[in-house]
Amino acid sequence: MSASHSLPPTPPRAVMDALLAGSGGDPIRRALWLDALDQRLRPLLPPALAAHARLANVDGVRLVFLVDAPVWHARLRLAASDLLDAARSIGLEVGEVVVKVTTGPLRPVSPGPRAAAPISPAAREALQAVLAALEPQGDDKAADSDRGTSPAGGSAHPTRRPRHEG
Repeated sequence: MSASHSLPPTPPRAVMDALLAGSGGDPIRRALWLDALDQRLRPLLPPALAAHARLANVDGVRLVFLVDAPVWHARLRLAASDLLDAARSIGLEVGEVVVKVTTGPLRPVSPGPRAAAPISPAAREALQAVLAALEPQGDDKAADSDRGTSPAGGSAHPTRRPRHEG
């Protein structure tokens, strides 16, 4: 066993503190600040627009927003004055809203449950043959279910067979 495997796990808070320590944490601190600012400004947008817009940056006196389609670009431009007023009310010295259209998703997309791959007829037959071979044969099956035991003498379990050492 290597020494790296024998160390106790590091608490997530300690990892985050280490990432934020010193000037190396500046990009992470800025990203967290932009995310918090986005969460404060986006609710001030009309609900339909808020779902398609995200604050990308504060560049000097400019708020830079990303939208996921040209129609939202136009709608965000119309809401720019309200957005600037809201940003000024929380202490930002901004005077312009820049809107950029992106081709990618604005937020990470979580993968949904994957559909099971179709099974070929040959694989289905082979699987059924294996399952049939695992089933107890003849009268032993009925007698074992009455006793609650398997032929090997262990307790019966519908999905688990007794383990044979050999």
